[in-house]
Amino acid sequence: MGNLQAGIIPVTPFQQNCTVLFDQDTKSGVVIDPGGDVDVILQTIAENGLTIEAIWLTHGHIDHAGGADELREKLGVKIIGPHEADLPLLSGLEDQAKMFGLDMEVRNLTPDQWLNDGDKVSFGTHEFEVFHTPGHAPGHVIYYNRAEGFAHLGDVLFAGSIGRTDLPGGDHQTLLNSIRDKVFPLGDEVGFICGHGPGGKIGDERRTNPFLKGL
Repeated sequence: MGNLQAGIIPVTPFQQNCTVLFDQDTKSGVVIDPGGDVDVILQTIAENGLTIEAIWLTHGHIDHAGGADELREKLGVKIIGPHEADLPLLSGLEDQAKMFGLDMEVRNLTPDQWLNDGDKVSFGTHEFEVFHTPGHAPGHVIYYNRAEGFAHLGDVLFAGSIGRTDLPGGDHQTLLNSIRDKVFPLGDEVGFICGHGPGGKIGDERRTNPFLKGL
């Protein structure tokens, strides 16, 4: 991916892929979805000599956003995203922790900046287009780097699966519509990182993912 590099830190009991995107030359970057285990995230940042410019969220579920406020405080950076439709989830992170019976420090939060479909975010010379992709969560967004043919899809699409839609605000047909209308048009050759498990290529999922038959 040229100078754009990605590191994955599995966090929380959900083994969520906290992703650090960074420039290998300047060592500047962003943290996407710090769901928890903030000490581990901070240690990884320090060990690699990275300067984090912002925290980007794909959506407001606890395994993606549970550690964001603590990390914001410790790094002194802004939280950007997701779409404002996830305000109820982010305002209820502490309730989510109770619902799942999680013994982890969690704080409700409001991002410093909401994102809308068509927005652009960047760090250094790396620009990402923002797409609003509801279905797994009402305010879910994905991040697409056109120059590198790379996307972070959060919990919209996985290798061999799709995001669950049985949580509050989830809707199966809405998720399929987001995949059809926002993810597929990025192109078959686009590589992706997702919120859980290994990444892949969009075209492989379009052709073989059992949840996407007939899309």
